[in-house]
Amino acid sequence: MNRLEEIRRVEATAELLHSEAEVERAIARLAAEIGEAIADSNPIVMTILTGGIVFAGKLLTHLRFPLELDAIGASRYRGRTRGGETHWRLEPGLHLKDRTVLLVDDILDEGITLAEVRKHCFELGAARVLIAVLVDKNLGREKPCRADFVGLVTENRYLFGYGLDYKGYLRNAAGIYACTGTESQGA
Repeated sequence: MNRLEEIRRVEATAELLHSEAEVERAIARLAAEIGEAIADSNPIVMTILTGGIVFAGKLLTHLRFPLELDAIGASRYRGRTRGGETHWRLEPGLHLKDRTVLLVDDILDEGITLAEVRKHCFELGAARVLIAVLVDKNLGREKPCRADFVGLVTENRYLFGYGLDYKGYLRNAAGIYACTGTESQGA
């Protein structure tokens, strides 16, 4: 089976966990919570590439306060279903010194990448670093960091949609889906 056939099979057999409407409501709720917490702090909203793009784009339209937008590229997956060593692809373009930084990512899975990005922001001089994730995966154990703002909580399954990917594909699915079958053993 070629890659495209595999992707189509995964998409066709996946289980919808959260509909597009549910995800959109969660994003609107998060935006209100974030606004209450940081609206007056002149924040930098830092998207973690590539997974955070869809969530950040949707979230930004609900944030009703002045902010600057930047991105950082860090990944442990790089198109695979299991994480490895962190790979840095992009450094922030803005100066973080004495700023409030809101990290925006698709998922808090094991938390290793987010913990490293958070630490890096502090090393670059950020005064405060908060984390917003669309999905917090319940692993049943402690993680090296926690999210300050969580849209949805899911069980420990391999997910895709709204920025989350299956082997680099399906980030554009309108909803949060769980893989079924052997591919669900991924991460």
